[in-house]
Amino acid sequence: MIPMKDRLLLKPRLSVFSALVLLMHSGGGQSQVISTSQPIVAKVGDDITLPCHLETAVDATDLTVEWARLDLEPRFVYLRRDGMELQLEEHPLYMGRTSLSTNKLKCGDISLKLSKVKLSDAGTYKCLVPKSGTEHVVELTVGSVSSPEIKISKVSNGVVLQCESKGWYPEPEVLWLDGEGNLLSAGPSETVRGPDDLYTVSSRVTVDKRHSNSFTCRVQQKDTNQTRETTIHLPDDFFMEQSNSGVRITICLAVCFMFVMAVFILWKCGQHQIKTTNGSTERQHLMEGDKMFQLDMKEEKHELKNECDLKHVQQMIEIFMNQKKDLENQREKLNSLLHEDRTQIEENNKKLKKIPKLDPDKKMEKRVKTRKDLDRRNKEHDELLRNTGKLQETAEQMITIMTERKEKLERDKQKINEHLKEIERQREETQKKLQFEQQEREEKNNPSSNDDK
Repeated sequence: MIPMKDRLLLKPRLSVFSALVLLMHSGGGQSQVISTSQPIVAKVGDDITLPCHLETAVDATDLTVEWARLDLEPRFVYLRRDGMELQLEEHPLYMGRTSLSTNKLKCGDISLKLSKVKLSDAGTYKCLVPKSGTEHVVELTVGSVSSPEIKISKVSNGVVLQCESKGWYPEPEVLWLDGEGNLLSAGPSETVRGPDDLYTVSSRVTVDKRHSNSFTCRVQQKDTNQTRETTIHLPDDFFMEQSNSGVRITICLAVCFMFVMAVFILWKCGQHQIKTTNGSTERQHLMEGDKMFQLDMKEEKHELKNECDLKHVQQMIEIFMNQKKDLENQREKLNSLLHEDRTQIEENNKKLKKIPKLDPDKKMEKRVKTRKDLDRRNKEHDELLRNTGKLQETAEQMITIMTERKEKLERDKQKINEHLKEIERQREETQKKLQFEQQEREEKNNPSSNDDK
């Protein structure tokens, strides 16, 4: 029969029905093992107590008490014999963090106090009093939690909420809820495990205007039954600012239009300068002496001028091409906004048809106001789309004009090069002719030299 004097008893901290009692038989007698189906849950950094009591309130000051983890070597996390703690026998990870209460030992309370809990402390602990041959099993689960943070950013179709929470263990899950506690549809959360084995989770959701405009990010861990959440409230005018995007787009388009006009004026000035020099390309082909040299110099200057004009036109074409690309991107965004406007108008019309009997006037007024705002925004976006199309056509026309001008300059350049070659040929012929005439004059002036020969 099992002795009753020093039997270990789990106190009512855990339910009696959650304890599983196993009777183990050995060759020398019997020992009682009390295991719990529910673990003790602690957070990183906490000071906790692992419960263990003698059934009868006897003085355990001089008894041998062992607290151990069988998965460690050495296995002892706390060892007491003959009223003294044997720290040299204990595992280094628990050095200075485990203790028993001297006062409670006198009452048979041999619960272990564990300070500054770490993630590595999670596991199965055994409390043993060898004199009675009985032991008590405690399962410790360690978790880490932190409060989530919410960041806000605006997009064309609503508001994006970004939730992030660091320092969790075990791995948690993230949920989004609206002001009425309904789950919101969000994309898959991202989880990163750091070198300290703690998890960082993040999730984002796109929200639109709702009844209360309150949104909650909840991070929870089911195993440790830990939950942290943060709630944010967005005012109504925060969502209505999206309609003001039309004003910003109008300003951008106006700036683009002014830029196009400025470039056009610069091009006209450059064209005027080109016209003033075109007439000088038609020259007299046969010249002599200084006139030939002057013509040569002018043609070279003309060639340099032509090169500068070509570079200028090429730069203008590149500018207009970039402008056209920007306008195309702007047009795509406006088309997307128009699509979203029409979708929201259709949804709002459906809601208008389903006004509940409860407080219909107030809800009808609210829905009608929303519809007016959506219609106004739709008209703004539609007008901006038309203006963007006009600017895009203007840019394309300018690209065509500048391309034609570039081709003409290239043809002029080719003619100038041909003229230069012709002038060079005529200059060589003139020099040969001058040399020949000079030689004849010298021969006439010195007839005696010819006679001597």
